[in-house]
Amino acid sequence: MRSYGSLFRTAEFTPFLLSFAAFAAAQTIGGLALATLVFRTTGSPFLAAVSMFGPQLAQLLGGAFLLSGADRLPPRAVLSALALSFAAATAVLALPGLPVWGVFAILLLQGLVASLGGGVRGGLLNEILTKDGYVLGRSVFNMLWGVTQMAGFATGGALLALLSPRTCLLLAAALYVLSALVTHLGLTARPPRSAGRPSLAATWRANTLLWSSRHRRLTYLGLWVPNGLIVGSDSLYVPYAPESAGMLYAFGALGMFAGDLAVGRFVPPALRPRLATPLRLLLAVPYLFFVLRPGAALSAVAVTVASVGFAASLVLQERLMSLTPDDLAGQALGLHATGMAAFQGIGALLAGTLAQLTSPATAMTLTAAASVTVTLTLAALDRHEERQSAVPGTRTGFQSEPSARDQ
Repeated sequence: MRSYGSLFRTAEFTPFLLSFAAFAAAQTIGGLALATLVFRTTGSPFLAAVSMFGPQLAQLLGGAFLLSGADRLPPRAVLSALALSFAAATAVLALPGLPVWGVFAILLLQGLVASLGGGVRGGLLNEILTKDGYVLGRSVFNMLWGVTQMAGFATGGALLALLSPRTCLLLAAALYVLSALVTHLGLTARPPRSAGRPSLAATWRANTLLWSSRHRRLTYLGLWVPNGLIVGSDSLYVPYAPESAGMLYAFGALGMFAGDLAVGRFVPPALRPRLATPLRLLLAVPYLFFVLRPGAALSAVAVTVASVGFAASLVLQERLMSLTPDDLAGQALGLHATGMAAFQGIGALLAGTLAQLTSPATAMTLTAAASVTVTLTLAALDRHEERQSAVPGTRTGFQSEPSARDQ
C-alpha cells in the first residue's frame, strides 16, 4: 500500500481519522486555553508548563494498571467513553472559582483515563490497515495531528484574543463530544484483540515481556526520551512569548506535518531505518539557538525546522512493530504512548523548573542539549547491539517469546 488513494479506500480509515481530528482539536484548543488561564492566574511559568503537559505523567499510573485493556476491551466503546470523559472534565475545568489544586486534580484523572487511548488507537489502526500500509497510514495519522495542531493552536490563539480562556475550554468540551459521536457512528463494534479481562497482573506480564528485549528497550527509549525533552522546551512557549505562543505551536505543527509527509510518503523503506538518529538530532539542535533569545519570527523558523525531526517516531514505531507479536500490538503501542506521554510530562516539569530558576530561553536551550546527548548515547548503544546481534548464534526478534494469549 503505497498511495493515499488506497488508504482512503480502506473501510473505516476516514471515520477513524475524523474522530481523532476532533479529539486532537479539543486537546490543542483546550490545552492552550488552560495554560493561558493558569499563567494569568498564577504568573508561574512552571505551573503553566505543567498544566499543559504535566498531566501526561499520570499516564504512567494508568499504564501500570490499565494498559492490558488496550487489547482486551472493545476499541470503539473505549474511544467513545474516553472522549466523553474528557468532555466532562474539560467542562469542569471551565468552572469559575476552581482552585489551582482542583485544576491539577482533574488533570491527574484525565491522565489516568488517557493512558488507554494511545494503545487502543494504535492497535485499531493496525487492524484497519494491512501490514504494508501501516507506516503510510501512521504518517497520515501524524500529519493529521500536525494539521490539527496548526489549526487548533492558531484558532486557539485567535479565540483567546476574543474570548476568555473558560469559554475556549467549553468549546473544547464540545469538540470532545463530537469525537465521541463520530467514533460511535463511524466505526465497527469490533471484539477485543486478546482474550481475558484487563487486570493489573495481565498488564504487568505483557509489559515485562515487551521490556525483556534489549532491541525493544532501546527503541522505546529512543521514542520517549529525546522527544520528551523537546516537548519540555515546547511547554515554555507561553512564558517565553505570551503573545506569540499560538503561532509557535502552529509552526511547530507545520514542521511536524512536513516531516511525516516526507518520511511516510517519499522515503524508501530501505532508507528509513538510517534516519532515526539524524531526525532525533534535528529535533533538538535548532533549540540550542534559543540561548540567543531570538524574536518571534526567528523562533518560528527554529521551531518549524526542529519539528521535522518528530518524524523519527515513524521510523522507530516501524521498528517496534517488527519486534512485537501481533497479539501484543495494542499494548506495545500503548506502552509507547504512555511512556512518551510520561517523558513529555517529565520534560515539562524539568523545563518548567529550570525556567523558574533561570529563564524560559535558558531552560529551552538546556533541555535541547540534554536531548542531543541522549540521542548520541542511544545511537552508540544501538551500534553496539547490532554488532552483538551479528555474532553467530545470537537470537533476535520475538519468535521464541510466548503469545499474549498464553499469559
